[in-house]
Amino acid sequence: MKHKRKFGDRRDGRRLRTLSPLSMVSPYIMKTRAGAQNKVHYTLDISNVEEYIRKKRAEGLKSFGVLHVLVAAYIRTVATRPAINRFISGQKIYARNNIETIMAIKTDMTLESPDTMIKLIFQPDATADEVYHAFQKEIKANRGEGATEESAFDKTARILRYIPGLLLKLTVSILSFLDYFGLLPRFLTTVSPFHGSMVITSMGSLGIPPIYHHLYDFGNIPIFFAYGAKKKMIVPRRGTCEPEYKKFLDFTVTTDERICDGYYFASALKLLCNTLEHPDVLDAPPVEVIEDIE
Repeated sequence: MKHKRKFGDRRDGRRLRTLSPLSMVSPYIMKTRAGAQNKVHYTLDISNVEEYIRKKRAEGLKSFGVLHVLVAAYIRTVATRPAINRFISGQKIYARNNIETIMAIKTDMTLESPDTMIKLIFQPDATADEVYHAFQKEIKANRGEGATEESAFDKTARILRYIPGLLLKLTVSILSFLDYFGLLPRFLTTVSPFHGSMVITSMGSLGIPPIYHHLYDFGNIPIFFAYGAKKKMIVPRRGTCEPEYKKFLDFTVTTDERICDGYYFASALKLLCNTLEHPDVLDAPPVEVIEDIE
């Protein structure tokens, strides 16, 4: 359902006006995202995810992997727990219009190659196949010999690089001021890697455990998701005492606790994990997409 824009809404989200008094006051008490961070760590049995990945690759999605499953599962969670896609700007709470997923990638897989940021915009009914094709298109456009052009983020960063230090500090302050009041042009929030639903980062490709990544006070990202390398563990076979090897994945989630209460967050995380335990549901759109409150 498309909501008609009202006074006080932003270009990237609509202001929520029926929240509890505590929810409305909390951004004034906890003024920054860094000061409102909650962090959680999960270790997930990914036996079913591994089987699902093999199935998708057999269907022709050659580079399909854990990243695509995680992002698709997050989108599916937003479809029924839309409050995790809220954000705070100017001490007000907003429901984001789209699901904007951000990821840092290397333009080439070498130590010397620079990083760039990609942002993909999804609707809550996106399937795993749609997530895969969106990522493949964006990564191809920004990595290696197949790169078609400099990303919008890199172009913007290049312009800012030429501004002298003190003037750049003033420029960022002005941008923060405009952002506080929702006056940043939409093209800037679309390009910005600091404005979006969530950032996801893979430590697995580096062979290290996932970090607990901080949230940025600039912009409005409320969730940072990190996952590590797959690992094998010996666990008891279900219903017996016999040991067996299974693959597990560690992931961490850093959240802005002001966008919804702990019970809601816990429910969303359980739903995310349940989807990862039954990833076949990501082959089709959700039966129902729930809208956030007014």
